Amino acid sequence: MVPEKSPKVLIFIVAYHAETTLGEVLFRIPAELKNYDVEVLVIDDASADSTFDRGEEVRQQQGISFPITILTNPINQGYGGNQKLGYRYAIENDFDYVALIHGDGQYAPEMLPVLLKPLIDAEADAVFGSRMMETFGALKGGMPLYKYLGNKVLSLFENFMLGTKFSEFHSGYRLYSVNALRSVPFELNTNQFHFDTEIIIQFLNGGFQIKEIPIPTYYGDEICRVNGLRYAWDCIRSVTAAVLQKYNLLYRANFDVAIARDASNRHYSGKLDFDSSHRHAAASITPGQSVIDLGCGPGVLAPCLKEQNCKVLGVDIDPPSPESGQYFDSFVVRNLNDGLLGIDFRAVDRVLLLDVVEHLYRPERFCDELRLAMQRSLDAKCIVTLPNVGFWMVRLMLLFGQLNYGKRGILDHTHTRLFTFSSARRMFSEHGFQVLQQDGIPPPFALALKSRRLAAFLARVNRFLISVSRGFFSYQIFMIVKPLPTVETLLGDTRQHTVLRRTMVSAQPPEPSV
Repeated sequence: MVPEKSPKVLIFIVAYHAETTLGEVLFRIPAELKNYDVEVLVIDDASADSTFDRGEEVRQQQGISFPITILTNPINQGYGGNQKLGYRYAIENDFDYVALIHGDGQYAPEMLPVLLKPLIDAEADAVFGSRMMETFGALKGGMPLYKYLGNKVLSLFENFMLGTKFSEFHSGYRLYSVNALRSVPFELNTNQFHFDTEIIIQFLNGGFQIKEIPIPTYYGDEICRVNGLRYAWDCIRSVTAAVLQKYNLLYRANFDVAIARDASNRHYSGKLDFDSSHRHAAASITPGQSVIDLGCGPGVLAPCLKEQNCKVLGVDIDPPSPESGQYFDSFVVRNLNDGLLGIDFRAVDRVLLLDVVEHLYRPERFCDELRLAMQRSLDAKCIVTLPNVGFWMVRLMLLFGQLNYGKRGILDHTHTRLFTFSSARRMFSEHGFQVLQQDGIPPPFALALKSRRLAAFLARVNRFLISVSRGFFSYQIFMIVKPLPTVETLLGDTRQHTVLRRTMVSAQPPEPSV
């Protein structure tokens, strides 16, 4: 029987001006960790004192039970920047877990076995040592009152904004699963002290489990290098940005953890159970009609259409999943930027273009091609939805010089064209479509808010505001358009009509002469 491989653990010590404390921290690493495959990594962040020399001295003495690697940065990277180097080292050397402690001795190395256990037992993806879980424990350990209160107030704000219940956000005693670190873009985080807050946000966005364990607090004569007010402001900004990104009001690449897990269009969800573009589109289709859903994505409307006994042709760059594929009568895998070749528009009643046109490289050319393709179905109508860049929130952001693209919403980072009501009407009109209807759609409050009653109330308020100023309060533009006959079609109709007229004239008996 092959013996089970011991977990590979990196004990990572960030050190800056720690010549008087680093040796003690190294010697305090508990020997009981020898049950694991352990390496100790010290990265001196370009200290001006003898921190690196002290680390080398301990390494050469071989006074501890584990191999030690001592590195020193040629240029100071900052607290966050130094962490990035250590986590990259852990990833490149295939460690299973990495434990972060500080070279100033503020966090007890003796707690490492206790903190490591939830990771080994697969109970968490990250474990934080908390100084705040024991009532007033941090004060008893020497934490200054102003830091204690600041920690409490700032953590309260962060919990409120992020919907969490951590006892503190600001402990530097942290252990991570290296597999989890591989899944978050921690290298895009700040190099400053609020790196710790940003990586918490990344783990939350990635759906990773974080566990807190109480640790003793120790404050000695170490020098605090954190500007408290600046640190608090940076944390507030990061948390606020993360929340705004959740509602697609701005975008920060480091908080976009889910994009690595779901790069396809599968993240688009149905919106049939509230006032939305999907509901309006479904209401515009009569049971039994033939429908072509261009850019159908994961097919969120297809089940509804099949319930109405509609014949549905799906078209998208990605094939349907087995779950959604059953709702299509046929499917064409096609990038609409490459044209409409191979799509049969004969006998179609409705063409769906839901949140599609804004993704196209040249929507005007697409409109021309669509009009030509629909010449044999001129009675068919196109149902179109577009984001309204004139929405009040976008205008407000522009007032402050912000144009933030995100993963979803009006400024989705895959959008290539922005539209207002007038520009959308003009584009379709100029390219041979008759605009039959234009309406505004409220924001998807039901997707953003947990309270369905509050979401429904806000949607009703927004619907009233749309009636006051459609261009200012509409989140989306809803349109129904139909193709007009081209000159070639009209000329063909003229010729056919002429032949018919001649036939009718020749069939009539000649009038009697007087």
